[in-house]
Amino acid sequence: MFPFYEGDVYRPPSEANSLIIQDTIGCSHNRCTFCTMYRDKRFRIRPVADVLADLDAARPWAGPAPRLFLADGDALIRRTEQQLEILSHIRKTYPDCQRVTCYASPESILTKTPDELTALRKAGLTMVYLGLESGSDTVLRQVEKGVTTEEMIRCAHAVHEAGIELSVTAISGLGGQALWREHAEQTGRVLSAMHPEYIGLLTLMFHPGTPMTVARDSGMFQPLSPMEVLDETRLLLQNLSSPGSVFRSNHASNYLNLRGTLDEDIPALLDLLEKARAGLLHLRSEQYRAL
Repeated sequence: MFPFYEGDVYRPPSEANSLIIQDTIGCSHNRCTFCTMYRDKRFRIRPVADVLADLDAARPWAGPAPRLFLADGDALIRRTEQQLEILSHIRKTYPDCQRVTCYASPESILTKTPDELTALRKAGLTMVYLGLESGSDTVLRQVEKGVTTEEMIRCAHAVHEAGIELSVTAISGLGGQALWREHAEQTGRVLSAMHPEYIGLLTLMFHPGTPMTVARDSGMFQPLSPMEVLDETRLLLQNLSSPGSVFRSNHASNYLNLRGTLDEDIPALLDLLEKARAGLLHLRSEQYRAL
């Protein structure tokens, strides 16, 4: 009986009220050293018939369902003709659905032609979520992201040229003590070049068994303190120019919640960071931080 999901299901915070349908299982890359989200799953693309059956089964209880999120970690990697079939079924089964979104990987975006991406937008795919993580190629290599910043920028341009909105996440603290300055400056630079509609800033967390946690425990990776994360965020904002982008650093992993619209709110965001560094604002304690 629906809903039935395979394993844990993850979605962006902004999809909290969305109907979630598993289009793929797991993550097509699944090698990032800091991430445990899909380690318990073998990546595979679900048969189209199974996805359509879930869409039909959810209809009686889903209500108006104005938003629909296609899970898991990289639904865009499916062949375009199959994606178009699924999007067509969503339009017919959920005529009140106004927004369809999914996670995307650089590979899944860059292997699509401009015509394919445009066709997906016309069929109803309105926005994709892309994890930049860092604007430093050195950091990306260290965390085994499997992509360069130049490819990330190309992804953003391809998505925008198709008329699809883009939400990009980066991770504070990912460069550790050794690379925090490079991570901050270059992440600001790359986000500026990508110019996404939405920017989400998370903060690095350490999960048992990940290579990142092993590196920390062995002394190979030295994490930032909460105050150092604030310094890094300040430097990132000082190197960021993305007019009109909605900026959010209000994830459960963050020490300090920030929100604003760029570039106009950057001075106010920097002021909040200064107040937090001066002890005038409360920082989230470690016990309350979570994915």
